Amino acid sequence: MKIQKNIFKLLPNIIISIIVLVLGLLFLQENQRIIIIVITILIIILPYFLKKYNENRKIGKIEDIFAVFLRDFIETVRGGLTIPVAFELLSKNDYGVLTYSIKKISAQLKWGISVEKALMTFSKSTNSKLIGRIISSVIESHKYGGKIIETFEALNNTITEIHKLKEERKLFLSSQIITSYIIFFVFLGIILSLENFLIPNITSNLSFDNLFSTIQINTEKTVEEFENIFRGLILIQGLFAGLVIGKISEGKLIAGVKHSLIMIIISIIVFLIFG
Repeated sequence: MKIQKNIFKLLPNIIISIIVLVLGLLFLQENQRIIIIVITILIIILPYFLKKYNENRKIGKIEDIFAVFLRDFIETVRGGLTIPVAFELLSKNDYGVLTYSIKKISAQLKWGISVEKALMTFSKSTNSKLIGRIISSVIESHKYGGKIIETFEALNNTITEIHKLKEERKLFLSSQIITSYIIFFVFLGIILSLENFLIPNITSNLSFDNLFSTIQINTEKTVEEFENIFRGLILIQGLFAGLVIGKISEGKLIAGVKHSLIMIIISIIVFLIFG
């Protein structure tokens, strides 16, 4: 049922991509058709990857704000307030994407729902593995007689350290990201040079040899085959280089979708202008 629902959502994109593909095959030159095929594939899969990318960004924001909320919560309870009252007080603050969830927990506690159940519901709604582990640790600690506030405080220190490490990692790997882009542009330049300088020389020699050879070589077709191979190579390079950048910088392949899109779009524009 879920698969059918996802296919139904993609139906408009599939229809648009088919129209683009047919128009491209009818009106564009053969050496530009690979670009149309890539654009068609992007139209189909792009919404899904953008959705996943936005979800990943939202989870990252939730985890960042959760650390701020946790510090406020610890200070509030340390001040002598009970947990339900602390949640009610903090629900009036602005915590961005987390505000609704805090208000929901406060309302659940007012209705008599246990702290453990309210926190578990919150954990599932965030889709964050980090928050899920934190909440599970708090609930397990509380079950075996531990104090919730002390557990929260210990875990908050852990979150702070994790965020510091993430920031240090981004800073350290920023040079690697720049290097990856430089490598991509160098590769793109090499491919353009091969297409605009090497191939014409090869084909001119082949045309000259055809005059004295019994075996005739279709130089025009040979050029188109080489161009398709080169363009396929650079598009594949852009796709996977972007994903690798995402994995290196943020630890997730989905985070590299933006880099892949940038590289693929640049490749398409460059080939349409200079190809």
